[in-house]
Amino acid sequence: MNLLKYFFSKYFLKQLCTASVVIGFLIFFLFIFLNLNTNHNNHIIVPDLIGFQIQEFEEVLSERKLTYEIVDSTFYNPDFPKHSVLEQMPLANSKVKKNRKIYLTINPNNYGNVVIPNVIQTTKRSAISALVASGLELGDVSYINNIGRDMVIELLYKGEVAVPGIMIPKKSKIDLVLGNGNNN
Repeated sequence: MNLLKYFFSKYFLKQLCTASVVIGFLIFFLFIFLNLNTNHNNHIIVPDLIGFQIQEFEEVLSERKLTYEIVDSTFYNPDFPKHSVLEQMPLANSKVKKNRKIYLTINPNNYGNVVIPNVIQTTKRSAISALVASGLELGDVSYINNIGRDMVIELLYKGEVAVPGIMIPKKSKIDLVLGNGNNN
């Protein structure tokens, strides 16, 4: 009973009122501080940087008070100039705050290197599958006298015999020399 009487006493109600006012002021000033400190509702629209060269996008981003970080890319895209932006994160027209870091994927100088797979003494069909899976392209197909019909006898790269296991640029054309089934 004394506890119930205490909750309705003048002293407790006065302390409760004082605590409520102090907490209310603290919350009010906290919200004001957070709005000022976090730049609430102050957004910058991210520009579309796809296709821009380094000098171009540095200027555009510095004008808008944005920073950037280059993410290295291993996927060469021949439709874009070398060292131009292929992708960006966050995307164009996104709303961000100032000093936000924009991640840019840059087009490398050329395709990366791949290993020529060992397709000697395999069928034409298997060799083509292995070459395409390795990121290489099929060039010319020629035939020589050999008992193995459509069997890969040798590989040619730029007119020279290509040894399986060497590194060449991705998307290079590999010519196949196949047997024609004749033993003459």
